[in-house]
Amino acid sequence: MASRAAAIEAANALTARWGSTHAGRTDTVFSAAGVWPLLALLAAGAHGPARAELADAVGLRPEDAASAAREFLAHVGAIPGVHAATGLWTRRTLPLRPEWSAGLPPGTHGVLTSDPAADRKALDAWVSEHTGGLIEAMPVAADGDTELILAAAQAVRTEWVKPFWASSRHPESGPWADRRLPTLRRSTALLDEVAVAETAHGPLTVLKVLGDTGVDVHLLLGEAELTAGQVLAGGVDALAGRCPVVPGDRLIQGAVGPGLTVREVRSTTQEPRLDVTTVPFDLSSEHDLLASARLFGLATASERTSGHFDGISPAPLAVASARQAARATFGELGFRAGTVTAVAMNAGSVPPPPPYLVRRIEAVFDRPFGFLAVHRTSRLVLTAGWVAEPPQPAG
Repeated sequence: MASRAAAIEAANALTARWGSTHAGRTDTVFSAAGVWPLLALLAAGAHGPARAELADAVGLRPEDAASAAREFLAHVGAIPGVHAATGLWTRRTLPLRPEWSAGLPPGTHGVLTSDPAADRKALDAWVSEHTGGLIEAMPVAADGDTELILAAAQAVRTEWVKPFWASSRHPESGPWADRRLPTLRRSTALLDEVAVAETAHGPLTVLKVLGDTGVDVHLLLGEAELTAGQVLAGGVDALAGRCPVVPGDRLIQGAVGPGLTVREVRSTTQEPRLDVTTVPFDLSSEHDLLASARLFGLATASERTSGHFDGISPAPLAVASARQAARATFGELGFRAGTVTAVAMNAGSVPPPPPYLVRRIEAVFDRPFGFLAVHRTSRLVLTAGWVAEPPQPAG
């Protein structure tokens, strides 16, 4: 039986693969933690080549996938500040294997009617309820051919332990140069909130913004030439301890990492200081998982010439649609994220001068950067994304 740690590692690996293949030059937000348990449940009920492909995407043996998905979902739902829900809706005429459906969380199973408008209203209400209104609509549609919908919703809310204050900045270089950026700033004496990771693609500045629920947001800034995928994959590697990481209190003086400088300054107190400047963001994305069917193990499962899920139902089923809707906001007081992933099946997601010389670190995120919302204890990546464009100034 797969352990919870193995499931978290597998889900984080999917985060890295998804980011490497899909994060690009535009804003994006996604949650592999919202996709992974659905793929695991599908792997447990699949047969033939579809079973092997799904198991490969999940990163676990098919026979371990269902129990791992249940434990994973229970873990996510128990994280303070995180709400998670799973939903299954089927036609009354669709028989389900009791050994598969019994493994779903209690109260999961609903019914699809013959009225698409009524089904849409009910599905959208479920989505809004379980994402705190961040997402308003189920990303897949229920029509006359839909036999089954399997969905996972996730809402993440955390307040910063130390809030930011609003400001503005004109970058001197980079793709955001000569724009007046709305920015967020704050100072702290905790130098270990920033670090430089030596990743496979070069140095990566990692800033941890601590949340009061045990969910933190890691801001990731790589060298300007790196792709979004390389930055996000580097962030996952640093999280997993697969590359050397030097914390802020051990960094030498100078320009020590992307957007990061260390120097000695005069201060009225003996406390060191970490000054942070970044930008707020509010990102929304929709992802068609079948557009990258091989990444998610859905290539064979979406071929409708035959059925692929004998472990779910004796009726022939194939994946007709698989999508994720995601949103993330980062502001002065905290972070919010909501994702809904669904699979539908048819038949056949500046200080005054002073006496003390102290260390001052400045971290500036004023060009495209990545982020990971991470459960501090288990290191599960709940949401990931890329900020390609700064917000527009108010007014």
